[in-house]
Amino acid sequence: MEPFAVLALSLLIGALIFLISAAVTGSRRSLPPENSSNSNDEDSKVSNGVNERNAASKKQKLQRSRKEKLQQHVFTHPLLATTLKGHSANISCLDFSSNGKYLASCADDRTVRIWSTKDFLERDHRCVRANVELDHATHVCFSPDSRAFITWLANEETIRVFKMIKKDDGSFTFTAAPEDFAKKHKAPIVNIGIAETGKFIMSASSDTTILIWDLKGEVLATINTNQMNNAFATVSPCGRFVASCGFTPDVKVWEVCFIKSGEFREVTRAFDLKGHSAGIYSFAFSNDSRRMATVSKDGTWKLWDTDVEYKQQQDPYLLFTMKCNVSDPCRIALSPDARAVAISSGFNITVHSTKTGKQEEELLNVHGEEIAGLAFDINNRFLVSYGDRAIRVFHNVVGYRAVIEEMEGRLKKATTDAMRERLQQQINDAQSALEAVCTKKE
Repeated sequence: MEPFAVLALSLLIGALIFLISAAVTGSRRSLPPENSSNSNDEDSKVSNGVNERNAASKKQKLQRSRKEKLQQHVFTHPLLATTLKGHSANISCLDFSSNGKYLASCADDRTVRIWSTKDFLERDHRCVRANVELDHATHVCFSPDSRAFITWLANEETIRVFKMIKKDDGSFTFTAAPEDFAKKHKAPIVNIGIAETGKFIMSASSDTTILIWDLKGEVLATINTNQMNNAFATVSPCGRFVASCGFTPDVKVWEVCFIKSGEFREVTRAFDLKGHSAGIYSFAFSNDSRRMATVSKDGTWKLWDTDVEYKQQQDPYLLFTMKCNVSDPCRIALSPDARAVAISSGFNITVHSTKTGKQEEELLNVHGEEIAGLAFDINNRFLVSYGDRAIRVFHNVVGYRAVIEEMEGRLKKATTDAMRERLQQQINDAQSALEAVCTKKE
């Protein structure tokens, strides 16, 4: 029995040793490898560092992008009278008041700003701001008495009227009409306008629709232009006509007629401007509507004599056709006295004489974004352009030269002292303005 007891004890001890050994081995296998905790920490740190660098890089790019957007486009030119700054977003439209005292501009920053034109040659430029509540204006237009303006609302897609009340200190307060006009258009707006007679308001959309409204917001007439689309439309400065251009190579002009008592009667076709071989980008009237200028996708601009007996079926006369550089967007402006034409194409502007049609001035890279519009002031002194957040104001030297040449020709034929004196004063004023610009230019 003793040997058997020894053997049993030996087997028991061996089994215990085996179990202890297996347990120790299993516990080692269950432990993480040596330094695994440090390795994971290092991996985590590396990953976090990469993420932080990526986040910092993105933040820097965003800050740089914002800085680039906020930075004004730098532009200098001898003919630049001034730059009007104040809007914090791109300007979409501007309009001069008929009394020549104010310039209204609207932008995506939900404001309309009213600038004093007499400050254009001063260091400081005063402006007052009207807020467009819960919306922003894409178009703005002064009323004939310069005491109100209308806007086209981007979100509400209708017209809102603002009254301007002048304070004792010369600033303004603005009051919006209690109700906006009814929503009638089914396509985006290309322009709005008010007749100088104060009898009607026009709005034109990018389909083929032009609406004629009374001042209370009632639609008087609907015009179908039949031009595939409307690229541009406006009211003539004399307040008699509404015109549009689009896909077709012509400009269509209608007369808005009223009876003697002031009641609306009808809209009738007046005349067409035909001669381009491709769609027309833009057109403009002179102040008396006796001249019109057009610019087309065919790479030409044309000057027209529209002082015709259109009721007797007399067509406008084409005065000349000139080649020009065109690219969309392309705009044309005719000075109120019809002595100068300005054409914008992309980022550049050219200014031409209407006597010869020749280009006399070229302005390159005027804005940081493509030029959206051009306009001459009512006194023929300035040409303004917009496209980004700034308004460029240029001296109308082409107009000054034309005045001097024309008045000198008239002076030779003058028959009275009073006429000579008046003509000489016009020459002196134009020469003084031109010399001031030329001195700056040198």
